[in-house]
Amino acid sequence: MKLKPINDRVVVQPSAAEAKTAGGIIIPDTAKEKPQKGKIVAVGPGKDGNDMTVKKGDTVLYGKYAGQELSYEGKDYLIMREDDILVILG
Repeated sequence: MKLKPINDRVVVQPSAAEAKTAGGIIIPDTAKEKPQKGKIVAVGPGKDGNDMTVKKGDTVLYGKYAGQELSYEGKDYLIMREDDILVILG
């Protein structure tokens, strides 16, 4: 990947939105919610001497309105500050 975030920013590839509920009901495209889970694909160097907590390949949860949407080489990504990430999933 050629994207290289600066400072404390990360590039996240959002997971696909759920197509079915746990009960098996199919959700139409117009009713799907934006995913709040994704995979880190690029990490900046940090800011003000603070190292980054997340690393490339981590799966994370982030706030519903976090990040700036970006389409790059036919794929959708979010660019956000590390502070917008809520948790790293093990």
